[in-house]
Amino acid sequence: MNDQEYLLIRAAFKQKIERTPVWVMRQAGRYLSEYRAVREKAGNFLDLCQNPELAAEVSIQPFELIGVDAVIMFSDILTPLMGMGMDLEFNPGPVFNNPIRTLSDINALTIVDPDEGTPYVGEILRILSSELSGKAPIIGFAGAPFTLASYLIEGQSSKLFSKTKALFWENKDLARLLMDKLTQMTINYLNYQIENGAQMVQLFDTWAGIFSAEEYQEHIFPYIQEIFSSIHQAGKVPKVYYINGSHHLLDTIADCGADVISLDWTNDIGEVKAKIGHKVALQGNLDPNVLFCNLSIIKEKVVNILDKFGPDSGHIFNLGHGIDKNVDPDHLRFMVKTVKEQSKRS
Repeated sequence: MNDQEYLLIRAAFKQKIERTPVWVMRQAGRYLSEYRAVREKAGNFLDLCQNPELAAEVSIQPFELIGVDAVIMFSDILTPLMGMGMDLEFNPGPVFNNPIRTLSDINALTIVDPDEGTPYVGEILRILSSELSGKAPIIGFAGAPFTLASYLIEGQSSKLFSKTKALFWENKDLARLLMDKLTQMTINYLNYQIENGAQMVQLFDTWAGIFSAEEYQEHIFPYIQEIFSSIHQAGKVPKVYYINGSHHLLDTIADCGADVISLDWTNDIGEVKAKIGHKVALQGNLDPNVLFCNLSIIKEKVVNILDKFGPDSGHIFNLGHGIDKNVDPDHLRFMVKTVKEQSKRS
């Protein structure tokens, strides 16, 4: 199938669609027993990420088992940082044993060709292209520079981001140097994915919402614009941008160069459409916790989002964050089925 014929691609570019496309962030994951079996075979999470055959297998599982409209390659936003010289392990969450704190730490980061730093990603995408053979579009992704920087500076996940904010406030030159390097790596990485078969790319900036609108403009926005303006095949490969907690940033990020803005569940998608829908398509934004409810509530919440967006093209249904590992797959399957049935155009 030609890329432009995919429902997902047409919705991203606000072209005519028969119904709303649907996929789910973290759709290849632990809520599926089939995923857990492959993960056990791989050994651990990082081994799975770096095993192209097994990573491709779990990437395809949600398409075959749940019925989503796209396959997102299985990986993690932090894996390309290993190619830059970072010592990453998952125990169980991500931990960098050599966090970034000084100029020498940043100077030690090496920007390498993605074929050298993440060769397994290219192979995963090539396998997916071969095995899917036009049945579904393939989504690639990357972590945005600030979100990557927050993990590098903190050394692990954080609730306060105190070290990160301190570095960006106290040593702006150092912060800019780090962001410059991560931006160039991300541009190379996303273009590498497109060259190897990604038909849509999503930039995850999960933690960018911790800054005020003014600080976001200063510390993050220029780099996001640079990334999206540097991605190849504009107008053919849609670009998606996700921030968790983006209420105060909507006017700004609508001009970042993305084709689609992905919303967390605290946004009213109807209000956001009225505000920025003339500039971008929207993705989202069901609260992931709804999937723990009974089927009637799931249907009610899905229909509410579809009704708020309305019949126009320019909506990709998704959760407002990643699916939880304890969700019943049947509930997700029902959600996908409901989106498909309730969003049909006459």
